[in-house]
Amino acid sequence: MFLSNEQIAEVIKRLKIAMRDLPDPSVTLVGKKFKSPFLVLISCLLSLRTRDETTLPACERLFARADTMQGMLQIPVRELQKLIYPVGFYKTKAQRIHDICHDLIDRFGSKVPDDLEQLLTLKGVGRKTANLVLTEGFGKPGICVDTHVHRISNRLGYIKTNTPDATEFALRKKLPPKYWIEYNALLVTWGQNVCKPISPICSSCPVNDICQRVKVGISR
Repeated sequence: MFLSNEQIAEVIKRLKIAMRDLPDPSVTLVGKKFKSPFLVLISCLLSLRTRDETTLPACERLFARADTMQGMLQIPVRELQKLIYPVGFYKTKAQRIHDICHDLIDRFGSKVPDDLEQLLTLKGVGRKTANLVLTEGFGKPGICVDTHVHRISNRLGYIKTNTPDATEFALRKKLPPKYWIEYNALLVTWGQNVCKPISPICSSCPVNDICQRVKVGISR
């Protein structure tokens, strides 16, 4: 039996209350602080396969040095590598920053597109990043699915999918649009702090009476 939309609305309501004192994900913080779709895009790139505690300081170092496409292109790739180290795949990401900046200048008039399909044409930008740029950079509806959103959406019993891409499309069909923008940050923060991949803290979770705990083995 899948959770209903009324139940997921209650889950979202309770989690928002419970999360008041928990830190936002790094990309959300960048969006709130800089209010720049371009810097959100770069922070998304740096965050891939990297923990938030590493991503945010790397973003701050880089953005203090340059916060525009033209400015980043003036930084040699090797210097970019040093600025963003130790994010995962920092050498590849440093080159990717230059590639994306060139692409945005040449094809989009130095502007980040606010269209999902256009964002997906940028080198190294997948569905997760494109949707996150829409929500955090432009405040437009999108469903960004990372490992936390995929895991928790299924664990709750709201949907049943096997891959993040399948989760995105399932949520697009079922999740009311009014929740699309906040859904990622909400579940990412909850997944990092409470609803962890292994041994989630179910005993103190405010939605444990609603969650179906799909495939939860050991919990606390």
